[in-house]
Amino acid sequence: MIAPVASAVAGILDRLGVPRAAWTGGTLAVRSPVTGETIAHCVEQDAAAVGAAIGRAHAAFLAWRDVPAPRRGEFVRLLGEELRAAKADLGRLVSLEVGKIASEGLGEVQEMIDICDFAVGLSRQLYGLTIATERAEHRMMETWHPLGVVGVISAFNFPVAVWSWNAALAFVCGDSVVWKPSEKTPLTALAVQAIVARAAQRFGGVPEGLLEVAIGGRAVGEALVEDARAPLVSATGSTAMGRAVAPRIAARFGRAILELGGNNAGIVCPSADLDLALRGVAFSAMGTAGQRCTTLRRLFVHDSVYDALVPRLAKVYASAKVGDPLADGVLIGPLIDAQAFANMTRALEEARAMGGRVHGGERRAMAGAEAAFYAAPALVELPRHEGPVLRETFAPILYVLRYRDLGEAIALHNAVGAGLSSCIFTNDLREAELFLSARGSDCGVANVNIGPSGAEIGGAFGGEKETGGGREAGTDSWKAYMRRATNTINFGRTLPLAQGVKFDVEG
Repeated sequence: MIAPVASAVAGILDRLGVPRAAWTGGTLAVRSPVTGETIAHCVEQDAAAVGAAIGRAHAAFLAWRDVPAPRRGEFVRLLGEELRAAKADLGRLVSLEVGKIASEGLGEVQEMIDICDFAVGLSRQLYGLTIATERAEHRMMETWHPLGVVGVISAFNFPVAVWSWNAALAFVCGDSVVWKPSEKTPLTALAVQAIVARAAQRFGGVPEGLLEVAIGGRAVGEALVEDARAPLVSATGSTAMGRAVAPRIAARFGRAILELGGNNAGIVCPSADLDLALRGVAFSAMGTAGQRCTTLRRLFVHDSVYDALVPRLAKVYASAKVGDPLADGVLIGPLIDAQAFANMTRALEEARAMGGRVHGGERRAMAGAEAAFYAAPALVELPRHEGPVLRETFAPILYVLRYRDLGEAIALHNAVGAGLSSCIFTNDLREAELFLSARGSDCGVANVNIGPSGAEIGGAFGGEKETGGGREAGTDSWKAYMRRATNTINFGRTLPLAQGVKFDVEG
């Protein structure tokens, strides 16, 4: 039997220093997917309150931009220390508010720590180039400056990690942040706000408003998206959300980082190590109950190894333990809510109607969690690449199809709107290189002999096509949070013009 979690959540929030007034007596009911019970009532902001928060963040930016970048890095280093100290509590809160198994909840906080470490080093590497100039006694260079207020709109499935990818870099780049968390997971955001406040107290001199948290629904997000004082908005969510957000940001000539849908696929080739493929597929398809943007949703298996792999995969699906995400041995926790289960059920019904063979997918009853939505992961053998396989269903459904020619498999792999993450399992060098080439995967992430899920912060994360085209973390992602100026300095006594232009005047 799964025990009620409200008291555990309250204890964590108290230990992390979240004011009770922020999560009691408000109008936003917060429900834990672990039991289905209501665990808090958060205070929501309206559009006027969001505008005031952006105003405070803008004032903070005007002060923070003058702090040297390595000093800003020191603040982020302290934030990393505070996250290490709070890891157990924050990781457990992620599990209770989202439904992730314990290792995934802790792993999300570790990702926050890792991006802080990354950003600290970056604070001394905000490099600009010196550029060769055609004019004698001139020097040309580029300079990078802080951008301003960064709006962050995050989704429920990674309630704190996605914020950290943006915020850690924004802070070292000299920006302030206004964060609109998912209305399904506001408690983790309030907890992070308290942790940031402790780091700020230790640092001393952090301007008030450097991090503002705006709790609420669509109206809060719209107010942030439409405010010209936020020159950059990083939004994570569905493709439909991106279609609504992008034109509004563009209308005011703002910048957007969009992390949207991901109908991710994998290919299993004849030469693949099937034991390796089995493990890679299992985590990528079932982890986080299929509620990752990088979840493996489509699997193309070569006809010659299909009968050797798919029955084994079906056994793994049948044996994977579903239940209380904090219990030992559980691999799959609950879906976030009733709508998620309804979407899963509808997709499976559509797959059956087109002749698909469905393994699993039924709702699992859990004593003490009758209002929660636990589901067995579904493995669906499909006769053709159409119907529900063409769209992302945010649930643990893996569609499996046979193929005979790798070119055909790659074409089907690319024949969906999203272009986030992808993988191939092969020991053939030619197959691997073809998949990674311009004629291969059209996704922002392409892997060989690992699944599409589980990105590291050292590499740029994001996708193409309907995934939005944005990138977070990795290599040069910091440039999105700054503005670039090209500077030319004349240290001579003449004024040569570029391209040989002559414009002589007498004075």
